[in-house]
Amino acid sequence: MSTKKRVLVVEDNQVERADLAQMISSFGITPVTAIDGQDAIEKLDATDVDAIVTDLVMPRMDGFKLLRELSARGSTTPAIVLTGFDNIDKSSIVVRDLKAFWFLEKPVQPRVLRELLERAVTQKGLIEETGRLNRELRYRGVLGDMVGQSPAMQEVYSLIEQVAPTAACVFITGESGTGKELVARAIHRLSPRSSGPFVAINCAALPDTLIESELFGHEKGAFTGAVERRIGCFEQAERGTLLLDEIGEMPISTQAKLLRVLEDSRVRRLGGKTEMPVDVRIIAATNRPPDEAIDSKSLREDLYYRLNVFHIPLPPLRERKEDIPAIAAALMEQINKREGSQVADLHPEALGLLQSHDWPGNVRELRNVIERSVIVAGKGTVLPKHLPLFFSGATKAAPEEQPSGDSICFRVGSSIREVEKAYILLTLKHANNNKLRAAEILGISVRTLHNRLGEFAQEEAKGVSAY
Repeated sequence: MSTKKRVLVVEDNQVERADLAQMISSFGITPVTAIDGQDAIEKLDATDVDAIVTDLVMPRMDGFKLLRELSARGSTTPAIVLTGFDNIDKSSIVVRDLKAFWFLEKPVQPRVLRELLERAVTQKGLIEETGRLNRELRYRGVLGDMVGQSPAMQEVYSLIEQVAPTAACVFITGESGTGKELVARAIHRLSPRSSGPFVAINCAALPDTLIESELFGHEKGAFTGAVERRIGCFEQAERGTLLLDEIGEMPISTQAKLLRVLEDSRVRRLGGKTEMPVDVRIIAATNRPPDEAIDSKSLREDLYYRLNVFHIPLPPLRERKEDIPAIAAALMEQINKREGSQVADLHPEALGLLQSHDWPGNVRELRNVIERSVIVAGKGTVLPKHLPLFFSGATKAAPEEQPSGDSICFRVGSSIREVEKAYILLTLKHANNNKLRAAEILGISVRTLHNRLGEFAQEEAKGVSAY
């Protein structure tokens, strides 16, 4: 190893501290010493190190508190814990819960310490290289599966990189189709939990009777139909990340139980008698403004404040249309690989039509339009004629004409209710009666779409005009 490498030795015993420093120096590494955790924090604020070797039992700030503080700061520096024989069980807990690199039993064997330090320093280098590559990708307008060089997206990338190394809860807001799950996956991939599972649950897509079982799991016989034990999302996401999408659609009674799990980090399966500890990072997302959800009593205020430790707002596509060319190019590349098509680019006129559209379904709607256009074109260049009809302008009807195809028009004086009903039904038709797809285009949840359709049906059954 190069003498440029530095290792921080944290040990309150003066003799042992000096012996460790001398041993590490013999490896060709520069030792930096600290007498306890508090001293170590001060040294780390002033000096960059490649690894930490720390005792557990020390005055002022012990090794446990030191590692918790480093974890809270988002430190990626590997730490090797020194332990006596009677502290091995505690040390293994530190390795598991506080993500220490390894523990080493005293008295320290030089060969073993050197090997662990070599591994730790290599890991630190890999982490830094990954960070460098991610920053480079961000400057090119790409982070994970997200694409865009607009100032709005650069701010999103910056927020992701700030929060990813920490253990903080994240609250993502943005219209349907803006890429909230992509943000959550990027946070997970850049976090110390990246080797653990990423589990996503859409709270709006599950019936109220099933959501608690999905979240917390259940025991056999817990309710009618529970023919076997089921592991819930919290257990599935152990030592990983759990995304709670559309958190405002979760029943209030379930939100109360979720809040307790977040406070205690313990979960009990439905029908179970004991609670189990869980180690899960929570990311929540919603397409509704949180203050509106709180005012309408669909989101508990205390749960919101517990989840909203770090907020990432996503801009709608209509506010970053300069990103459309890059997003379209990335989508075409993906679709070409999947479908075996050979579409090279977009005709400037076709691109102009895409950039003039308001994209109520955001990037998800753009993906569907690009996919359809690539399939229609097959190869070469996507021309305006390959886009859906409502982009071509060919179906624009005069005010007195009836709407046809994928276009729609209204007379001046039409009520908001009339416009809403007609647009929802036309969108549903455009989506081939796929309610999930229609909800995505409309920017509402599937539950809201079902409610609207139910209201329309009741009005028609009663013979009451909706207008």
